[in-house]
Amino acid sequence: MKSLWLESQSLSLRDVPRPSKPGEALIRVRLAGICGTDLELVRGYYPFTGIPGHEFVGEVIESPDPSWIGQRVVGEINAVCGECEQCKNGRPTHCEKRTVLGIVNRDGVHAEYTTLPLANLHLVPDSVPDEAAVFTEPLAAALEIQQQVHIQPTDRVLLIGAGRLGQLIAQTLALTGCDLRVVARHPLQKQLLAGRRIKPISEGEVQPRRWDVVVEATGSPSGFDLARRALRPRGTLALKSTYRGEMTIAWSPFVVDEITIVGSRCGPFEPALSLMERKEVDPTVLIAKRFPLAAGLEAYETASQPGMLKVLLEP
Repeated sequence: MKSLWLESQSLSLRDVPRPSKPGEALIRVRLAGICGTDLELVRGYYPFTGIPGHEFVGEVIESPDPSWIGQRVVGEINAVCGECEQCKNGRPTHCEKRTVLGIVNRDGVHAEYTTLPLANLHLVPDSVPDEAAVFTEPLAAALEIQQQVHIQPTDRVLLIGAGRLGQLIAQTLALTGCDLRVVARHPLQKQLLAGRRIKPISEGEVQPRRWDVVVEATGSPSGFDLARRALRPRGTLALKSTYRGEMTIAWSPFVVDEITIVGSRCGPFEPALSLMERKEVDPTVLIAKRFPLAAGLEAYETASQPGMLKVLLEP
């Protein structure tokens, strides 16, 4: 099959054997997304070798359970053992032996086919088109914030970052009825937010020490610094970013102001699919460009441009 291949921070097109793993479903990829993690892997964020990509919607071609064959599915990215301490204590996304689709020891979805355990798969409702379903994984990640932090309608919430993930976070936070503001830099980002009646603001408009909850989704040290300045005492900082390299942080203010820090990663797929089925969120407005898999190198180059929203691959 055709695929993209990442090795030593170099991305190339390759013909590789079609995957086959005992006990796992073979899935034909219908659409796949390029996200910030994929771009960071190319830049050397984590030493991954193989097929990148973890956002997808596909069709089951082969399965240990024949009832799955022909079904349109999305898939959770962590393949877990079910036996380690983390799994047995209800923390499977932190499985000590996990492989992660397109990120850790498991080939991803920027290819014609992929495989996943049946336990990872979720059926896509008929009313949710491929162009929406491909956003299930990042939309689930956006919803994880509300799994971890109880956000009330009376809360002043600041989201820093209005890119690919930030836009989804904004749409989901808006459903809580909170007093939400989003720091956005690019005109299109502001336009999309305004279209959902979400108020964009500039960095200069952020009042210091006034926000109950701040979500940092820029992946930059400057975004982290702005988030820290914005939080009120005993506020909550939710980190949706992974930071390349190391940052120098003065920790004493976090102690003095009794700040709660929450790292936030993978989230619930079924609620994400339900929100799209009910049309309470619309991720399709984020689609900027679509490329055939054969033009994958150009697709990655396009996705890395500042302010670029979602770039999709069509195997």
